[in-house]
Amino acid sequence: MNHLETVRHSASYIREKLGNIQAGTLGLVLGSGLGAVRQKIAHPVDIPYADIPGLPQSGVLGHAGFLRSGTLAGRPVLAFCGRVHLYEGFTAAEACLPIRVLGELGVSALVLTNAAGALNPQFDAGSLMLITDHINLSGQSPLTGPNHESWGPRFPDMSRVWCPGLLALARAKALEMGLAVERGVYIQVAGPNLETPAETRAYRQFGADAIGMSTAIEAIAAHHMGIPLLGISCLTNKNLPDCMDATTHEDVLRMADKASADMARLIEAVAAGGPV
Repeated sequence: MNHLETVRHSASYIREKLGNIQAGTLGLVLGSGLGAVRQKIAHPVDIPYADIPGLPQSGVLGHAGFLRSGTLAGRPVLAFCGRVHLYEGFTAAEACLPIRVLGELGVSALVLTNAAGALNPQFDAGSLMLITDHINLSGQSPLTGPNHESWGPRFPDMSRVWCPGLLALARAKALEMGLAVERGVYIQVAGPNLETPAETRAYRQFGADAIGMSTAIEAIAAHHMGIPLLGISCLTNKNLPDCMDATTHEDVLRMADKASADMARLIEAVAAGGPV
C-alpha cells in the first residue's frame, strides 16, 4: 500500500468513527509535554493511534498517542496528541502521515506545536515563539518519492509557508491577553542528540531562533496540500554556546508542562478568533 492509499484508508476509518468532519475544523498537532492544550478540548472523543490503520506510533516519553475530536472555543477541532520523529527510524513521509490525514479530512487550518530550545539569546525559557519561517536541516523531505497531484504540485513554492493571517491573529490575541510572545525562525534537526556548543553557534548564524526535532517537515507536507499554517514553539531551555548547561529530555518535558497553560490559552483564543 502506497502513502496515498494509506492516508485515504486512515481518513476513511476516522470518518467511520466520528462521522463527517465539519467545515471549518481546525487541525492541531500537539508536541512534547503540551497536555494542557488537549485538556481544553470540550466534548472529547479519542481514537488511539493503534486503532487507526497505517498510522505510526511513538514510544517517546511525553508524547500521547491518540486523535482527539471535540470543540475548542466552540470550533470543531481534530488534535493529533503526540507525533513520531525521524530519530525513531521513520521516514519523513511516514512521520507526516497525520498531516496528510488532516488534509484528506479537510481541515481549514492547522496549528503545529512543539517544545524547542531557544537559540536567540534574547529569548527566555518558558516563553512562546510564533514561527515566522523555518529551516529544514533534518536531511529529509516528505515530498521525496512519487508526487500525488491530488495533494499538491511536484515543486511547491515555499516562499510563504506560515500563514500571515494566522500569525497576525495569534499576535493580536496574545496582546489582548497580555501574553508576551516571541517571533522567529525555527530549525529542525534530525536528533535525537541535542546540539553541541559549536552546532549552536552555527545554527544561530544560519538565522535560527529556536531548534527542535519536528515541525519543519510537517509544515512542508501541510503547505504542499495548501493548508494554512500557524506554528507555536514552547521554548523549554536556553542554548548559550559559551555557557551551556546540560539538558535532559525530562527537563524539557517539565518546562513544556509549565508553559503549556499559556499555549492552551493562546490556541483557544486563535480558535475563537475567526474562520481562517
